Parts: sequence; structure tokens; C-alpha cells
Amino acid sequence: MSDFLFARSQMAMSLAFHIVFAALGIGMPLLMAMAEGMYLRTEQPVYLDLCHRWAKGTAILFAVGAVSGTVLSFELGLLWPGFMQHAGAIIGMPFSLEGFAFFTEAIFLGVYLYSGIFVVTANAWMNSPAGFKIVDGQIRDINPIAAMLNPASLHEVVHMTLAAFVATGFMVAAVHAFFLLRDLSNPFHRAALGLALVVACISMPLQILSGDLSARSVARLQPAKLAAMEAHYRTQAGAPLIIGGIPQDQTMTTDYALEIPRGLSFLATHDPNARVAGLEEFPRDQWPNVRVVHWAFDIMVGSGMLMLALTLCADGLWLKYRRLPDNRWLLRGLIAAGPLGFLAIETGWVVTEVGRQPWIIYGVMRTGDAVTPMPGLVVPFVIFTGVYFLLAMVVVLLLRRQFLETRNPVPAQPPEVTHA
Repeated sequence: MSDFLFARSQMAMSLAFHIVFAALGIGMPLLMAMAEGMYLRTEQPVYLDLCHRWAKGTAILFAVGAVSGTVLSFELGLLWPGFMQHAGAIIGMPFSLEGFAFFTEAIFLGVYLYSGIFVVTANAWMNSPAGFKIVDGQIRDINPIAAMLNPASLHEVVHMTLAAFVATGFMVAAVHAFFLLRDLSNPFHRAALGLALVVACISMPLQILSGDLSARSVARLQPAKLAAMEAHYRTQAGAPLIIGGIPQDQTMTTDYALEIPRGLSFLATHDPNARVAGLEEFPRDQWPNVRVVHWAFDIMVGSGMLMLALTLCADGLWLKYRRLPDNRWLLRGLIAAGPLGFLAIETGWVVTEVGRQPWIIYGVMRTGDAVTPMPGLVVPFVIFTGVYFLLAMVVVLLLRRQFLETRNPVPAQPPEVTHA
């Protein structure tokens, strides 16, 4: 592998590792706030105990996420100095605000949501650059606010925030469903599952709607990415939606694929007869890796559809019996679906980043022009791979201890009120 590929691989690995903790950092404060609210409303100690136990696990996740996030910020400057030289003055504001939110998170954990928003706006700018002009090869007339409020920022922020809620809701539901299978009457796990299902069942349908908004935005802002997502090689009206298959760049066909007539045209424009640009309209050196982007997109959508099906089942059971859906088959399904939210997040970021290639700033700067000239990038790649592996093992061991403590939880006692 070349140093360029090692730099890309290290950045990809760091982002893939960090995004898990970032998503949990966005979703868990919501669950803790809901548990605290239920305790204040019902005065049932189980909700206070639930809030305390979730807080312990979230503290572990936050600590590791802080480390991986710090590493990412250094990597951005060390591995991609060309990018920071051109983009630093434009998107410095969201990174500065993210840093401010990062330190504030140590006091108010819920501010993690805002931190995530600032980072996503910076990524959205890379996909849809705005807030500057290029005059004689130099960046001029910088407007940081316009850069943050770029055309891609709204749909990316909404989509990522909902994805964090979905992934967290399903993962927490899976943990407590596992323990409920052993003891269906356990009040602690019933309360926890109920709150997790509320977050998952509300966020998942909204995520489908935000995905529709994102698809139409990508069709307008990054047509080459959309074409790669759908393995759509040839421009045509009434373009079919291609599911699965093996894209072949040489023949510009997709073998063994399932096609839904006019599906892509409807997805991209809500008009089944609309014209959709194919990859043939773009120079070959501006094509992303079609197979990687297409397969990642299909995995993301497939994971979402499976989770949507489970939320509909849970909704149906709740409407029928008006109590917590604790059907054993549903609980088994929730356990199996626990990782799907994070699988969808990971593959979604693959679509976002690989689908933008060969650009680091879409239409402005190529990734190859931004990488550091420093040789020997295999060394930091191997070192950081080992560091992330050790961090992952530490997290697993600490969370395992937390999970074991939830087998027979002792309800927390509410604080005593002293009257004068």
C-alpha cells in the first residue's frame, strides 16, 4: 500500500471507531433524561436506578470517545495539511465550536448533541462547499456562517442525529431484551426496554423520511455519488432502482441485480419518469469506487428496513395489548437487531466519504492533493490500530461488568426529604 492509502485507511479506521462513541454520546443522554423524567413523574425508584446505571456506562463511553475524538482532530492536521491550509479559515468555526462543546460535555453530557452537529456541518461543507470564492487560485471572501449553513448541512445533521437515536435505542433495547428473556417480570429491564423502544420506534420512521430528503439532496448536489450509490451507469429517464448485484465498470452494467422499474427516478425526484444522470456523464477519474459505495448503501438501507419492520411489530403489539411488547420472538428479534443501527451508521459514512472521492472538498480539491508528503505512514497506522484495539477491549471489559451488575439490580432509593 502507498502512503496515500495508509493515510486514508488510518482516517477511515479512526472515524469508524469514533463514530460509535459519538452516536452513543448523542443517544444516551436522551435516554437518561427520559428515565429521570419518568422518575420525577411516577416517583418509582426503578427509573432513578436506571438513570444511575446508564450514567455509569455512558461515562465509560464518553471517556473513550474523548480520546478517539482528540486523535481524529490531530490526524486531520497531520495527515491532511493541504486540506487544512485551504479549508481551515472557512470551516474553523464549527471545529472551534465543537471544541468548546467538547469541554462543556465534561460538565453537561447532553451537550454532546451539539458537538456532533458542529462536526457534521463541517463534513457537509466538504460535500457541498460554500461560504468562499476562489480568485486566482486563492480563497477569498470567506463567510464562516455560510460555510456552516451549506446546502448539505440540514439533511446531514438531521440524518446523523436520528441515526444516533436509532442505533442507541436498538442497542439498549437489545441488552435489556436479552435479560428479559431470562426473567420477563424483571421491573428494571422492563422499564429500560420500554424507554429504549420509545426512542427506537419514534426515531426509525423519522429516519426513513430523512433518508428520502437526503437522497434527493444528494441527487441535486452530488449526482456522481448518487449514481455510484445505485450503480447507475447510463443516463436515462424512468431509471430503475438497482438492489444488490455486482457492478462492472468496464461494461457499465450490474450483474445479478434486482431492478425496480422507475424506482431511482422516483427516489431522486419523486417523479417516476424523471431523467437521472448516470456515471457515463462524468470523467472516469472522477468516479468513486462503485462497488464499495453501492454495496455499503444497500447494507445501510437493508439494515434500516429490518429495524423498521421490528418497530412496526413492536407498535402493533403495543396497540393490541396496550402494554410493553414482551413477546419472546420480538425480544429475540431485538437482540439480533442490536448491532444493525451501528452497521447502518458505519456503512452510511462509507457512502458519504468514499462516494465523494476523488475529492476531499467536492469539486475544489482532490484527496491526493491534500495528503501529507511525510513518508512511512504505515508506522502510525499500525500504532493507532493497536491503540484502538486495546481501547475496544477495555470498553468491552468495563461494559461487561456493568451488564453483569444488571442481572439482579438493586433499586436505588430516592433521596430523603428533610423538613425543617
